[in-house]
Amino acid sequence: MGFRSGPGTQVLPFLVFLVIYTATVLGNTTMVLIIRIDPRLHTPMYFFLMNLSLLDLCYSSTIAPKAMATFLQDSKTISYYGCAAQLFFFSLFVSTEAFILAAMAYDRYIAICNPLLYPITMSKRVCVQLILGSYICGGTNCILQTSFTFALSFCGPKEINHFFCDVPPLLNLSCSDMYINKLVLFVLSGLIIVSTSVTILISYAYIVYAILRILSAKGRSRTLSTCSSHMVAVALFFGTVSFMYAQPGSLTSPHLSKVVSVFYTLVIPMLNPFIYSLRNKDVKDALRKNLERERRR
Repeated sequence: MGFRSGPGTQVLPFLVFLVIYTATVLGNTTMVLIIRIDPRLHTPMYFFLMNLSLLDLCYSSTIAPKAMATFLQDSKTISYYGCAAQLFFFSLFVSTEAFILAAMAYDRYIAICNPLLYPITMSKRVCVQLILGSYICGGTNCILQTSFTFALSFCGPKEINHFFCDVPPLLNLSCSDMYINKLVLFVLSGLIIVSTSVTILISYAYIVYAILRILSAKGRSRTLSTCSSHMVAVALFFGTVSFMYAQPGSLTSPHLSKVVSVFYTLVIPMLNPFIYSLRNKDVKDALRKNLERERRR
């Protein structure tokens, strides 16, 4: 149904999504290429940042192209298996991102609180294991969410009051008993949000304590600047995701849920490259040098 009921095109949402999605693709693709090209950015922190940009690109692409096509069609349909696939990949990417944000917080904790052990603790092997573990946890969540959701019977109206296939609006279409499904949604989402949030909060509690012990004001400012971008990204992501999935009331306010969904499916992935690049001198220097090299050619 998109952002209104009934047939007809929705030009304004299409234009808004087009602008945001274009910026998301350009921003995240640029981040990935810059990190891959510049040898100075081949460190654990930028390895995680590159994977974060890839995830933002993937889960925005799972939602935006189909939504934009639907906005311009009178017949706003998606196949049963297409809906299941969209839910599967969206759940995979968005839950994996939560674990990668936690891994990034742990990386900053080691870098600031145990700098002498950093090269050993955050070795290439450990970084790869953290990324793989994030995908395994995200994959487990998406398999459970998708299988439980599509095990329901959909015998009533088949109008999804949303702009993509997500668990809450799909549950509203089912004529089955949804107690178990709502419980699974709440428990799994709660476990992911709580476990990753606790990891992030503990990491940053140690980081703040370490920063306060730095005598030099310049040193404190420089250390804080390396973490501030990640703290902003974490606050935006977990704030909106918690509203959608970690409290039962989100299932009963579809209009507000759609607005919040736009924020974390499209706006946050668009903002992340700007948050990290504008606050990061290394990324800005790498981007500037690569642009100057291209001009000379």
